[in-house]
Order: sequence, then C-alpha cells, then structure tokens
Amino acid sequence: MSEETTTNDKQDEILNTEEHRIQIDRVVNAIRPALQRDGGDCEVVDVSPDGKVVFMRLQGACSHCPSAVYTLKFGIEQTLREMVPGVDRVEQVF
Repeated sequence: MSEETTTNDKQDEILNTEEHRIQIDRVVNAIRPALQRDGGDCEVVDVSPDGKVVFMRLQGACSHCPSAVYTLKFGIEQTLREMVPGVDRVEQVF
C-alpha cells in the first residue's frame, strides 16, 4: 500500500467521522425543542471513536427529572438509532 493511499484512507475516515457527528448533531437539534418545552435541554459531549456510542448531558429540568432515563433511552437514543446509521446507544454523562 502506498503512502498516498494510506493518507487518502485517513482523510476519508476523518471526513466520515465528521459527517457522522454532523448527522448526530442534526438529529439532536431536531429533538431539542421538545426538551426545551419542558424546561430542559441536552448536549452532545462526545462520540466514541467508532461512532457507536453518543455521550450526552441532560440539562435544566431534564438533569434532575425522575423520567430522565426514559427520555434518554426511549426518546433520544431510539431516535438517534433510527436516524443515524451506526449509533448503537446513548450514555448519560454528568
């Protein structure tokens, strides 16, 4: 494998990672108004290197709501899994 091919592969991987993050951000931005209506919000803190795990922080009313786990798993995670290929799960960070 030539050095040029290796460089091109790395550039494609970086571009794919950036595109993946953009897709995640678009979906989260579409979900965000529903959270904000209830006085909450969310933030994408990080994405695992393989793109399968999205690390999120719930904010405002969502950060201490008893239903936060349901919001995260059955709202945000399910939507991301449906809309962004490769996302397997969402993990909450505090």
